[in-house]
Amino acid sequence: MDSIRIPAKDEAISQGLAFLSQSLRQHRVGAKEANRAMLMAEEAMVKLHQHAAPDSQTQLAVINRMGSLSIRVTVPGERFEFDETMDFGLDLELDEEDGQTEAAIRNLLLHAFRDKIRYKHRGRLNTVAITVKESEKRLLYWTVSALLLSIVAGLVLKAVLPAGGVEALDSYVLDPIKTMFLNALKMVVAPVVFFSILSCVSQFSNLSDFGKTGGKVMGFYMFTTVVAIAVGAGAFLLLRPGSGGAQIALQGAQAVAGAEEVNISILDTIVNIVPSNIVQPFLDADMLQIIFIAILCGVAVGMIGDYSRPLKDFFEGCNTLFLKVTIIIVGFIPVAVFCSICSPVMLTGGDTLVSLLYFMAAVLVGMAAMMAVYCLLILVVGHLNPLTFLRKYAPGILTSFSLGSSNAAMPYNMQLCRSALGISPKVYSFSIPLGATVNMDGSCVYLVVGSLFLAQLYGVSLSGADLAALFFSVFVLSVGAPGIPGAGLVCLSVLLVQIGVPVEAAGLMMGIDSIVGMFRTASNTTGDVAISLVVARLENLVDLEVYNGKRGD
Repeated sequence: MDSIRIPAKDEAISQGLAFLSQSLRQHRVGAKEANRAMLMAEEAMVKLHQHAAPDSQTQLAVINRMGSLSIRVTVPGERFEFDETMDFGLDLELDEEDGQTEAAIRNLLLHAFRDKIRYKHRGRLNTVAITVKESEKRLLYWTVSALLLSIVAGLVLKAVLPAGGVEALDSYVLDPIKTMFLNALKMVVAPVVFFSILSCVSQFSNLSDFGKTGGKVMGFYMFTTVVAIAVGAGAFLLLRPGSGGAQIALQGAQAVAGAEEVNISILDTIVNIVPSNIVQPFLDADMLQIIFIAILCGVAVGMIGDYSRPLKDFFEGCNTLFLKVTIIIVGFIPVAVFCSICSPVMLTGGDTLVSLLYFMAAVLVGMAAMMAVYCLLILVVGHLNPLTFLRKYAPGILTSFSLGSSNAAMPYNMQLCRSALGISPKVYSFSIPLGATVNMDGSCVYLVVGSLFLAQLYGVSLSGADLAALFFSVFVLSVGAPGIPGAGLVCLSVLLVQIGVPVEAAGLMMGIDSIVGMFRTASNTTGDVAISLVVARLENLVDLEVYNGKRGD
């Protein structure tokens, strides 16, 4: 933190501005941001000096906290209305000597930047905080801090609290907060998907262009799904979890309710894409049906002639509205991360984690291999630096990991596609919602490794035909599985029934499913964003200045 004390006099303002100018240059603030910050600081100092105590001093400080830069101006004095408004009448004379014009202009300037200025009075001190720039990684820093703190807190609470206290804390504090946050995100998922895809499709003046882009997105999704199934089988063969005669007791294993009700028919999956009414898909949050309605409406908007412009503006406004609501909700991610991680750390015993260590290792190796596949696609097909992608998408990976839900992470991923990666809305408005539904590469790795792992534990041998049927079922389930926490466990139960393993075996995964599910979701969403980047690059719809960090959006 850089700071200086100067007398609270008008002639000292120039000293403060000189200090700020030098400090902002040292922090490598751009000329536009620096000029705006200097203007706000000058107007704030003038106003604070007008209400300063006799012989007081002004303290100026430039604060760099977690990559965010701010200016703090503190002057002793009585409380006053910093954001007081004035009557800016048209009859105001510019040559008045009473300073009314100058004060009016000063208030107008401060009002224009009101979202970047905060005033408070405490302990006979008037303080104005001015935001110079906000770090793109601020949320990442807070999320990482919450993640580390949650692990420590979970271990400490598990050690000091009795079993009843741990369960009560989880049931009455952590789980309700996590549930409310996820419910808030699920609340906006359906409108975000609908309006983003509708706005995206309506932007295409030529539907053949949309079909070409959509075909490439779907083709790459299917390709990575097949690769993920092969990677999952390879990871299992490499580490052989469950081999060596290791057996896990089945006492307390629970069947997953509703497992037998999941249908893996690819024909039914295709037929059910078309809803029987327009309301039910939104009530059920059926993403495939919502996507179908959005595409249909988007195509229709482009075919109605003169009425299309007001409709496009309306849908674009709705899209902006729900994305803004999502940004507000996403601001509470660190709190949700703390509750999401602290809960399983408190409740899961160490023995359970150790007994399933090899299984988790195999899953993580498979997901790491998929990350390498995405980087290879970005490098070879997109001709872009994959390290830049990993660096700029790191907040999205951590957010998806903490939420454990592809649908819940979808709005934040769409925001990163635009602001961090420079991907055009024509691509990500369609590819991200679609990918959250049909592109589940991390889930494919989990389902393959999990099925083979439990089959080996139970001594069930699988023939070549059984393996082929298993892999095909994984492919279909990955397309139709909902992007919500726990969906992988239900799908795993379906596969166990198919290969002859008792469905109760899925209960063995319950202790670690929430943890593995976080990695699974991070892999799923990374694949969605990586494919969006590759397709956008092929269609020349990537802002390379934004992607390479030369310009922010």
